[in-house]
Amino acid sequence: QVQLVESGGGLVQAGGSLRLSCAASGRTFSNYAMGWFRQTPGKEREFVAAISGSASSTYYADSVKGRFTISRDKAKNTMYLQMNSLKPEDTAVYYCAAPKLSFTTIQTMTGQPKYWGQGTQVTVSS
Repeated sequence: QVQLVESGGGLVQAGGSLRLSCAASGRTFSNYAMGWFRQTPGKEREFVAAISGSASSTYYADSVKGRFTISRDKAKNTMYLQMNSLKPEDTAVYYCAAPKLSFTTIQTMTGQPKYWGQGTQVTVSS
């Protein structure tokens, strides 16, 4: 049974930083792209960032480019999201995602079936 567990969310002031973690179990995702999404009440879940299975390629939403950095530790089956220069509009529940299909790429992850974590709340105060 695949399980994704996020951690690291919290309350931070604008301009601050947080680091999210996603620990995967039940399957080794070392050869799979993985990603982060976020959702606010009343809105659809939106793509934030993705990283290739080899960790050699990354892909970011324009809204976070230059501020967020995605990374992974394949040995630990864990993915991270370093969030710097946080803004109030970054406030959301952040979800870790792992594709169900091995051929999913960092660019196609949004449209492909995925496993989801339970989410972690990030709140940025102004």
